[in-house]
Amino acid sequence: MRREDFTLDVSDVEWVETGGDPKRPTVTIDFDGSRTDLDERLTGPEDVALDADETDVTLRLQGNPDDPATTGVVAVTDRVTGGLLLELDEDADDVLRFVRAARAYGERTDAAEGGYRVVIAVDGEPVRTYAKETFLVYSEDGDLLRSRSLIPGGVEL
Repeated sequence: MRREDFTLDVSDVEWVETGGDPKRPTVTIDFDGSRTDLDERLTGPEDVALDADETDVTLRLQGNPDDPATTGVVAVTDRVTGGLLLELDEDADDVLRFVRAARAYGERTDAAEGGYRVVIAVDGEPVRTYAKETFLVYSEDGDLLRSRSLIPGGVEL
């Protein structure tokens, strides 16, 4: 699986800028390949599908986060093993806008089911849907950017 095999689309983020009613932001990562290959990546030990709490979603910036032209690498990893499940290149500004919307959603609602949703799909057909609360953003040097990340209260890293 190559980065080029994945596309990312975000929804329900506009309400933050327009002052509308809060909606849980969703990021959809679509794979242009075999569902079997993707299922294998998203399956843990004993052939059990990985749950939301067994995965992490991150953005590793490839430049200055204040530069709108900066890109980054979005990754979904296995929280236990640290293994890379999938990754793709994306405009950092779009992803940071998504993180801001997820933070605002958590602040304005009782986000008991997570601050955002991740849908992983194959050719538009959902394979996994995860409700998540954490989205970590790293600098190009690998430093955690806490102010840019989505980290729920009470979580220590």
